[in-house]
Amino acid sequence: MPFILMRNDITKVHADAIVNAANTSLLGGGGVDGAIHKAAGEKLLEECRKLGGCEVGQAKLTKGYNLPCKYIIHTVGPIWRTGSKEEEALLYSCYKNSLELAISKKCKSVAFPLISAGAYGCPKEKAMSIAKKAISDFLETHELEVMLVLFDRASVNIGGKLFSEIQSYIDDKYSEEQYPSEYEKQMARLYEHSTAEYRPKKQQPNILHAVPNISSLERRLKKKDISFSYKLFQMIDERGMTYPEVYKAANVTKAVFSKIRTDIKYHPKKTTVLAFAIALKLNIDETEELLRYAGYALTRNDKTDIIVSYFIEKRCYDIIEINCVLLDYDLALLGSS
Repeated sequence: MPFILMRNDITKVHADAIVNAANTSLLGGGGVDGAIHKAAGEKLLEECRKLGGCEVGQAKLTKGYNLPCKYIIHTVGPIWRTGSKEEEALLYSCYKNSLELAISKKCKSVAFPLISAGAYGCPKEKAMSIAKKAISDFLETHELEVMLVLFDRASVNIGGKLFSEIQSYIDDKYSEEQYPSEYEKQMARLYEHSTAEYRPKKQQPNILHAVPNISSLERRLKKKDISFSYKLFQMIDERGMTYPEVYKAANVTKAVFSKIRTDIKYHPKKTTVLAFAIALKLNIDETEELLRYAGYALTRNDKTDIIVSYFIEKRCYDIIEINCVLLDYDLALLGSS
């Protein structure tokens, strides 16, 4: 199942379980903790009083009450002081123990906030890195839809150097000079219309020569090309990858992968094709080839294409990192996200 990034208020996310970044008392506090207690209602506090608190890195479960979820999983992140390995391990444990608790309750979906990244002082870039690793590690051996819910734009925090490099790459590939603004396009159309009567009339083509060669056209239509599905599985076999390795690396659901495998006419979204290109670690030419079999192409006037091309050229095939950047630019994410 996919790892989904989103910007939202976690109290409004529909999932089997949502995770609360709680304090050790479990009796409510500020930030996400206070928002969840307020939205869930007074009965949540009553149940929390019976749990006897929670240690850092551990997780405990309550009902969801007024929230759109069955359960609330309460976990206590470490207060960030030195950024030691111990603090990193405790933060990793928050995700691991929460996910194991969700699986034990047969949850199919769970939503996390970015734990310890608020008042507890963990730098957002580090908090994101640990969240990505913990969730990705867990999804290697479990089928579960996991959402990482980021409240604001700053939560993504892709890093100043990376952002600068990507923005420079976009500016180089995508320029207003090459792709005129809507105003410039409108002025060009007005000019075209205003000068039309002064331009010589185009000579009409000879209709006999304009008719295509019908027999040649029929031969082309009858010639069958291999499908996207065939091409994808050909590439998978060439790389010696297992099917679970591929759909998990592509952040695609098992259901979508099965449809592509069994239905030769299934037409995937472009973001799904790009996700498979990342999963298979294709170069630019190979990515273009795979896209062609689905009826797509990489273009210089699409920022998603440019950002994905940047990562491919850098040989960076971390789909979660790519999706963090796409989210930061308010673009559609790769895979089933």
